[in-house]
Amino acid sequence: MNEFTIETIHARVIVVGSGAAGFAAANALYDRGVRDVVIVTEHINCGTSRNTGSDKQTYYKLSLCGDDADSVRKMAETLYDGGCMDGDLALAEAAGSAECFFDLVRLGVPFPRNRYGEYAGYKTDHDPAQRASSAGPLTSKMMTEALQRETEQKNIPVYSGWLVVRILQCNNRVQGILCLGTEEGPEKDPVFRIFRAPAIIWATGGPAGIYYDSVYPHGHHGASGIAFLAGAKGRSLTEWQYGLASVRPRWNVSGTYMQVLPRMISTEEDGSDEREFLLSYFSSEEEALNRLFLKGYQWPFDVRKCNGGSSDIDLAVYQETVRKKRRVFLDFRSNPWNRTCESWHLSQEAERYLKAADAWFGTPVERLKHMNEPAVDFYRSRGIDLEKEPLEIALCAQHNNGGIAVDLWWRTSVEGLFAVGEAAGTHGIYRPGGAALNSGQVGARRAAAYIAAHQNEYTRMPLAEQCTQQAEEVVKMTAEIRNSSGENTAEYWIAFFQKKMSASAGPFRFCDEIFSLRDETEAFLCDFKTKVRVGTTGIKGVFLLEEVLLSQKMYLSAMADYIEKGAGNRGSAIYLPEQEANPEMKERIQEVRMDGSGQVVSAWRQPHPLPESSGAFEEVWRRYRKDQNIY
Repeated sequence: MNEFTIETIHARVIVVGSGAAGFAAANALYDRGVRDVVIVTEHINCGTSRNTGSDKQTYYKLSLCGDDADSVRKMAETLYDGGCMDGDLALAEAAGSAECFFDLVRLGVPFPRNRYGEYAGYKTDHDPAQRASSAGPLTSKMMTEALQRETEQKNIPVYSGWLVVRILQCNNRVQGILCLGTEEGPEKDPVFRIFRAPAIIWATGGPAGIYYDSVYPHGHHGASGIAFLAGAKGRSLTEWQYGLASVRPRWNVSGTYMQVLPRMISTEEDGSDEREFLLSYFSSEEEALNRLFLKGYQWPFDVRKCNGGSSDIDLAVYQETVRKKRRVFLDFRSNPWNRTCESWHLSQEAERYLKAADAWFGTPVERLKHMNEPAVDFYRSRGIDLEKEPLEIALCAQHNNGGIAVDLWWRTSVEGLFAVGEAAGTHGIYRPGGAALNSGQVGARRAAAYIAAHQNEYTRMPLAEQCTQQAEEVVKMTAEIRNSSGENTAEYWIAFFQKKMSASAGPFRFCDEIFSLRDETEAFLCDFKTKVRVGTTGIKGVFLLEEVLLSQKMYLSAMADYIEKGAGNRGSAIYLPEQEANPEMKERIQEVRMDGSGQVVSAWRQPHPLPESSGAFEEVWRRYRKDQNIY
């Protein structure tokens, strides 16, 4: 391995990723006595949890206010009832929610409480209770920064500027990661570094690079494809969450952004031919306004809410942007069709909401400033004044409810590799809004707890010859690509495949196109070295393209298998042409993996049931004292 420089760093545990879940995992390891921990990240200021949000970004946890009856079991049932979620994971996420929430409070995240100390709650998507809380539009950013400050106080090393390009593993056990230095610039010789550790916590977020229409922030790419290449199983990869989001900046336009009832207009690409288009899709102004209001409550696209529900708004936007090739905007400067509140005939729910908020007046931006001024301030801080200009939106990929398959301790199918945060496939078909933030914190703690309790299993060993060969192959490929004259740059191919993914395999999935795109992706990977040439982002762009293609291969293969098994429309995806669903497959969990030959194989199973009661206090206490089986 002498083509380029390779250094080696040793640790007991590597945390890959610098978002809320990654920092939480590092802190939890330290608190449990595992001090030889390092964080490796492409860039410490990138990532979804640091750079995304909504009108009031939600954190989902056990109810801590009012007289609503709640319990760990009830919260677990809500998570489990979302479909295709394992009951043991649901119970663990519910049980750990209060502990993780209060730890964030301790670290300074300003979740609101009343004078008596109750933490107020509200209902969120797919939530029968009022378990949601929020610190405002930047909740996950506040979480990430608070958790980062904690790691800095503990002097946990952070290696920023390193892109993971391979998980080094031998006999299905991890030994480390191979990383590419990203701060040398495209004109410099690539610098590689091996981080050696017997345990890795994969906190790389969702597969942010596979869609073009996306609310994932620029600079977040994900690294699920690298984990799949190393042998990790994927679970429920077909299950996504899509929703309306602004294009520049990428930001969810949920909640009050919709409930203040802005105008929805579309234009040609050059901005000409402005139209209020909703009446092309709804029978009356009142019907359109009521659906628009509900879109705030029911932000995720949902096949159950089409043909008479709030997701008809998503359908209208999709038709305008994707099928008609027009641009769509929210215009907060004036009311829809220039009508006043007094002339509206809204549903009782919508009218009662706006009047209770004392927002039965004025223009959409005036109502928004009155109800949620931070939502206006956010765009102003990004150079967009909602009082002066419209906001361009699209129907975008927002969150992968599936991901890398994990067990009760967030272990993957590769020994020593744990996945936490959005990288982990824990949610199934539906999830309450904000459950992802809770899952990332709970999963991080449980992975750390397992590693701390089994430190004897995670001991250093010499780098296996197989791992050395894996690194050598990557370095050799890098040299060949640098000296090749491929057809187009990596940046071109990334956009090419992203656009195809959004058009064929987003909320509307065209079956024939999915099979064709899967085959095209696999063929490109087989001929990767001769197809690609280095562009403005240097070798980094080449590895980002490889990640996009590896992830797309797995996700498209999962969708193709889903179509062949006839699971039908569910959750956030409509398969076209529609076919009669096989009822036996409707509630099953799909798991996929890449075998030794690179083929993607699948298996389907029933979700694990919710565990029964764990017994009387004395019995739990006895077991806890005896063998610490809860870690």
